[in-house]
Parts: sequence; C-alpha cells; structure tokens
Amino acid sequence: MRRCASSQPPVEEIHAEEEEEEEEQEVFQETGGVNEEQVGPVEEPLAREPDGRPAPVEHKNGKRAEAGPGAADGGPRFSMFTWLVVVALLGVWSSVAVFYFDIVDYDRVLARAQEFRMNFSEVLQGKLAAYDTDGDGDFDVEDAKVLLEKTSKPEVETPTQRAPEPEKDGPAAQETSVPGSQDVESEIQAAVPLPPLDDSHFVPDDPTEPGQRYEEEPGSIDTTGVLVEESQPEETEGESGRYQTSSKLSAEAEGEEPPKTEPEPEPQTGSTQPTESRQEADGAAEKAAEEQKEKAKKKKPKLLNKIDKSIKSEIDAAEKLRRKGNLDMALKAFDSLVQQHPLSPRARYGKAQVQDDLAEKLRSNDLLQSAINTYGEAAELPDVTSDLLRAALKRRAERQQFLGRMRGSLATLQKLVDIFPDDVGLRNDLGVAHLLLGDNKGAKKVYEEVLAVAPSNGFAKVHYGFILKAENKIAESIPYLREGLESGEPGTDDGRFYFHLGDALQRVGDDSAYQWYERGHQRGHFASVWQRSLYNVEGLKAQPWWTPQETGYTDLVRMLERNWKTIRDEALAVMDRSRGRFIPEEENLREKGEWGQYTLWQQGKRVGNACQGVPKTCALMERFPEATGCKRGQIKFSVMQPGTHVWPHTGPTNCRLRMHLGLVIPAPGCRIRCTNQTREWEEGRVLIFDDSFEHEVWQEADSYRLIFIVDVWHPELSQYQRQTLSPI
Repeated sequence: MRRCASSQPPVEEIHAEEEEEEEEQEVFQETGGVNEEQVGPVEEPLAREPDGRPAPVEHKNGKRAEAGPGAADGGPRFSMFTWLVVVALLGVWSSVAVFYFDIVDYDRVLARAQEFRMNFSEVLQGKLAAYDTDGDGDFDVEDAKVLLEKTSKPEVETPTQRAPEPEKDGPAAQETSVPGSQDVESEIQAAVPLPPLDDSHFVPDDPTEPGQRYEEEPGSIDTTGVLVEESQPEETEGESGRYQTSSKLSAEAEGEEPPKTEPEPEPQTGSTQPTESRQEADGAAEKAAEEQKEKAKKKKPKLLNKIDKSIKSEIDAAEKLRRKGNLDMALKAFDSLVQQHPLSPRARYGKAQVQDDLAEKLRSNDLLQSAINTYGEAAELPDVTSDLLRAALKRRAERQQFLGRMRGSLATLQKLVDIFPDDVGLRNDLGVAHLLLGDNKGAKKVYEEVLAVAPSNGFAKVHYGFILKAENKIAESIPYLREGLESGEPGTDDGRFYFHLGDALQRVGDDSAYQWYERGHQRGHFASVWQRSLYNVEGLKAQPWWTPQETGYTDLVRMLERNWKTIRDEALAVMDRSRGRFIPEEENLREKGEWGQYTLWQQGKRVGNACQGVPKTCALMERFPEATGCKRGQIKFSVMQPGTHVWPHTGPTNCRLRMHLGLVIPAPGCRIRCTNQTREWEEGRVLIFDDSFEHEVWQEADSYRLIFIVDVWHPELSQYQRQTLSPI
C-alpha cells in the first residue's frame, strides 16, 4: 500500500520559524515593547527623482508607471466609474426582481394609503370643524387663507365688540353674488342655444308632437342664426379649393397658421379696418369679461346641508366615480345614498348628474328625462342650500330646452326668478326662454324689467336691441346692440348681434357697418367682411361669382337654358294673384317695392302640391338631385315689381350656390350686386353666385322681372356631408 504523505511541516521550516521569532523578540526589546502588529508595517520612504518627483515604479509585467499616492500600498485596483456602474446595475436588477417576482403588493399598499387618507380626513373634519369658514363641511385651502388672515391681524378687544352674525341662506344672501356664477355646471353663453348639427348627442323630440305645439307670432326673431362650424367627416379631410374661407379659429385650433387668402376687396361704403378706439374698446371688453370669470371662479358654491355633511365622505367617493367616468358604479353609489338618506339634496343632485352623463353617453332621451325629474326632486327637498337649488333648477331648464320642452323650461326658469327675484342673470335666461318659444313680447317685457334695475347690463341690452330690430325699429335698435357688444359681457359675443348691428347701420346709411363686420370677422364669427353666413363648413372654395365649369353642374345649366321658355310659360300661367301661388317675401329684406315668390322645393323636399301648377318644370328638375336634394336651399320662382330695392344681405350658409335663370327681364334697370361686382340678368341665361356673400338687388325697370332660382350643393361637399348636414 502507498503511504500517505505526512501533513507535518519539514524540520527545516520549523527551525526557520523559531529563528524568526527570536529575531522579532530582539526587535521588540530594542523598540521598547512596540511591535509591528500594534503600529502596523513600517513604510519605506518612496524613492524620488532629483527634481523631487516620485520615481517610476517597475511592475511585474515589465511596464513602468509613475509612482504617486497609494503607489506604495498598492492603491485602488478599480476606478470610481466602475463602482458606479456596478451600483447602478445592482439597482436595475433589484427593481426587475421586485416587479417580476411581485415581491411588493402594490394594491394592498394603495388600499392602506387610501384608508389612512379617509381616516385622516375624518379626523380633520372633527378636529378642524371650528375652522370651516366657508361652510362646505371640510377644512381646505380657502379656510386656511381666512385662518391665516385672522392670525396675521390680531383683533383688538374693545368693550363693545360684537359677535359675528350668522350667514344667511335665503335670497337676500345672494344679492352680492357675481351674476352668472351661480350655475356650477354650465352657463348659457349664446342668446339661443342651437341643437347640434353633427348628431353627436341625443335626437331632440319633435316640437310638433302633441303637447309640444305652440304658435309663433308673426315677425318673431329667427333664433337659429348662430355661428356653427359643421363637423368635418373623415371622408372629406384634405378636400380644399384654391380659394379657402379665412378660418382663423380652425387654423389656430390645429396649431397651424391661418390659410393665406387673396386680399378681400375694400367695401365701397367705407373702410373695413377698425379704428384705434374700437381696438381699445375690444381690449377693455375682453378685460372686463376676464375679471368677471375670475370672480366667478373664486366664489365657491355651498352645496351641502347638515345631512350632506354627515355623509360627505360617501358623497365624495360616489362623485369621484362619476368624474372618472365609471358611471354605472357611480349611479349605484348615489342611488344607495338616496335610499339610505332620502332627505339628502346633494345625493339626489349627484344621482341626477350621473343620469345626465349616462343619457349623453347612450344618447337616451328616456334617461335624460329621468335626470330632469331627479333635478326637480333635489330642488324640492327641505333645507336644500340656495346654491344647490339654483344649480339643480338651471340644469333642469337647460336639459328641458334640449329635449324641446320649451314651456317646461320656461316654467322652471320662472320658478327660479320667483325664488331669486334680485338675480339679473336668471331674468336674462328667462328672456331667452321666451325667445325660444317665439314669444317676442314676453322676452321684451323681461329685458325691459332687467334694464330698469340694471341699465348697463350688456346681455339685456344686446337682446333688447335684437328684439327691436325684429320689430323693424332699426334706428332704436342700434344703440342697444352697439353698447351690448361693447360691454363684452358673457353671452354678448354672438355672430347674430354683429350681423344685425351691421345690417341696421347699413339701412340708416352709416358706413361704420363694415367696421362692425370686420370686428365680427376678427372674433371668428364671419369668414370675411363680405361673407357673413352663420352656418358654415370650413375649407370650401369661397368666391362671389362662379362659372358653370367651376361648379361642375354644366348639365343642369344646359338643361335650364335649353328649356327656359317652357319654364317661363308655366310660371306666367300661375302668376295670377287670385290663385295665391306667389307669396310676398317675409324676411324683411326689402327697403321698398313688391317681391313675390312661388316655392317648389325647400330643404330638399317638395312643397305641398306646388308642382301641380308647373308639372313640366318639376319633371325637368327631378333629374338633378344636386338641386332637388339640396337640404340647405330652395327651388322657386321670383317676381319683382318696378321700384323695388332689396337691402344688402347674405344667405345663411356657405354650403350652397345659387343659380338665377332669366325668364322675363325688362331692360334696362334690373341688376344685382355681389360684393363689389354688379351684373344684369339676361333672358334664357344662367347667373351663378354664392349668396353667403353680401348681395343687393335693384328693380328700376318699367315692368316686372321674373327669374327661376335654383339652389345647388356646394360642389366641394362630399356625398356623406350632403346626407348628414342638417336642413336650413
């Protein structure tokens, strides 16, 4: 067997170690009892060059390196950058491990944090209730500001110092509130809100249904003339002509520069540039409007009564669900609160808000009606705060208007005015409700009452002037319209008011009309000074006069000119007044004279049995859907007697072009101006113009003038747009 090697050290090594220990003992005695283990190794002095620098060190690999601090003891073997990289990699690996292996239960952490926050909130509500200065049931930033003001200004006690009076909750407490700041949900900015044209909301009920019928008095205000930017379907994006309407608002909204257009022709009757005084007035009006908005923001509504404050945490949780868009859960939460606390106005108001949101999301008229009912229930509960009562009834009135419940909305607003008789803003809204019903007399009475107590109220002024102009009291309407617009108050910056003020000034021969048109253009209400239509689709080619080739409707033009005598003969056959075919123009566009019309198609539909009198003409037109299907136009005969003058005016929309076929044209004396170009009709020939531009007509011949008017879709509108645009 092989013998294992011994693990004992050789004898020579043992003797060597003993000799070393003896030497160390001698050194220990010579150094006075201090050994190397106590003081550490004795460093040898570094070798230096003659100039004092450390001598280079020879490494084992044969390379020379400059000696320096740490060279004698070996120095660090790794740089600081290396250690930083190592630490960074360790941090990344740790994060990945925590996330991948789910070491931390984040849901549990967040839940504990939420629980802590709610408990802390309850503690604050209990501990800091004495500092709830605004009465909203919690201690917030506004309360802290009041507390700081009190502590920074110590009160000086006097023998006659009185205790603070309690706040009033009745109507008297609302007298100093900022008008328009009461509604925490929304505010009626325009004189008359319009139904949406893009069908993105609910379908309003038909106002002609049983129970919704009402008669409009003659000469009532056209409440549909407000600026509406039509929604652009995806099918037509990128379609644009060489001439673009000057759309300042849409370009800025896209973050692009407004499209450059050819300079507008200067109006013949005056400059279109506003004076410096007008610009200063604009600036002052905008500043006033901003100040009012800031004041409204600072006023914090008080929506909670005592019952609501006791369940504030539950209300806040349900409201948080609503604001996050979790409407189903929010509705369950508010419904549960209503069942548990049936006398809580805030819980019922929250339920109404959720129903309102769901109705819009689902486009449900039934849900919207439920919301309207719940708003009413919240307002009827005892001890409801004045701010919540106002908010609930105002929102109820707005949603009633949306559904076409005009009389119901009027009743709701009348109730609000009875509760808050000193609130001018509510009276202004009541006047709008009368206008929506076509009740100009009722609206006029309301605005007269407002101006009696608030003579400088811009909203009442501009609407009162609007009514006066509808009554053809042109000169009287001008100061109200002008001062109302200059006030800059919310609800006054409306395209119709600029439109009617300029029109009134034109009718009295005041050249400043074009300055107001320019201001309306700068405010984004008009495409240009000349093109002042209010129902517009952006990006359509805009020019006053067109050729048949530019329209693309050459077949229609050719048919009209080839058959003009047939069309003329049928028109002459129905011109007998005893048959009642021609109806006098009722749009208040004439300065003087007689102007009658006989309509065959309107809003893309035949008008009654009108075609029975002119069957051949209707048969010819049936072949051209660009005309008969134009929901924003008409097909009609127009007869104008000698001595007639039609005021400068514009059509309602840029979505159509208008063709005039001359049938009976006495010469000379019949002419039409569109912008700054004037032309005359010819028998058997077609003139084409865009009636959204300003145009004017004179009939100074010796006999009547008869033409055939055919409106067609603007050629740049897509088929999808023609099908979905609302009728006008």
